[in-house]
Amino acid sequence: MLNNVADHAMAQTGAQGLAIAVTEPGRVIVHGSWGIRNAKGEPLQADTVMYGASLTKTAFAYYVNQLAQEGKLDLDQPIARLLPRPLPEYSDPQGRYAPWSDLAGDPRWQQITPRMALNHATGFANFFWLNPDQKLTIHFTPGSRYAYSGDGIILLQYAIEKGLGIDVGQDMQRRLFDRFAMPNSSLIWRPDFAANLADGWKADGAIEPHDERSKVRAAGSLDTTIADMARLSAGISADRPAMAVLAKGTLKITTASQFPPFQPELAPAEQVPDLAAGLGVVTFAGPQGPGWFKGGHNDSTGNMWVCLLRSGRCVVILSNDVRAEAAFPDIVRRLLGDTGLPWQWEYGVQPWTKALTP
Repeated sequence: MLNNVADHAMAQTGAQGLAIAVTEPGRVIVHGSWGIRNAKGEPLQADTVMYGASLTKTAFAYYVNQLAQEGKLDLDQPIARLLPRPLPEYSDPQGRYAPWSDLAGDPRWQQITPRMALNHATGFANFFWLNPDQKLTIHFTPGSRYAYSGDGIILLQYAIEKGLGIDVGQDMQRRLFDRFAMPNSSLIWRPDFAANLADGWKADGAIEPHDERSKVRAAGSLDTTIADMARLSAGISADRPAMAVLAKGTLKITTASQFPPFQPELAPAEQVPDLAAGLGVVTFAGPQGPGWFKGGHNDSTGNMWVCLLRSGRCVVILSNDVRAEAAFPDIVRRLLGDTGLPWQWEYGVQPWTKALTP
């Protein structure tokens, strides 16, 4: 069946490469890869290294929950308590994080908690350089609403590293990638990845080389494979207490779509029912009960991870061709049935989302 699903998706969208996994708690049911990984036409394989993109955020959220369970941090206590000095006093000369000094005149940074960072409720833009003045700015009271922010995730990474003295890249390697037998996954570039690496295709069909990311970025630097992601999905879904934490929607989402951030909030009757921010995921409710999802995207990458809570069944999709995203609703429906996932909120109004239930 998986072959038919993948073949149909690639024919429908013109995508050059696609990888899919279906998992249940503690078990990979099936996974596979189709198409090519680069302009040479070399095949995309189960162990081809692909961008995890923002699926990194869900892996990071699972990791942060481990720290919370061990008492190393509190999800609902301000990040300021982790830091030896006030955040604006820290500099970032290597450009690994964000210009914290921009917050010197705004004490609201002291209200931000790890949960707010993982719920996308810090008040930051997605990244500071997207602001007109390219400064790190708090746009609303932290915790009051949802607005997607990679910089919020980076802030939490920074607080863990500076406040707890932990190397997040190494610690996630040990706690997740080694634990779940993910030999081709890392938050930082490894030279051995070059032998079997996926380049990407943009919406216009142009090829984009795979970037060698030299900085650990909890917001999106994960390199991984479909075989590795399948094992991570099976492992996380088997951890029922952690799944309950990730999937607990603690902040109602009130906008018509995820992007652009800071768009007007809808009246209650117009909002997507039961849509909320969980821990590193977005939670929803549908015909099969509650579930969560997380997308990953850049100009040449389309990823999606969907899990249903009652059954524990999940689908992970990685593609090195952003055009494949148009087939994701059909792939998930064929493999999981009708989930009720609000695709139009995730991707906005596009020709292929107009007919889908918002």
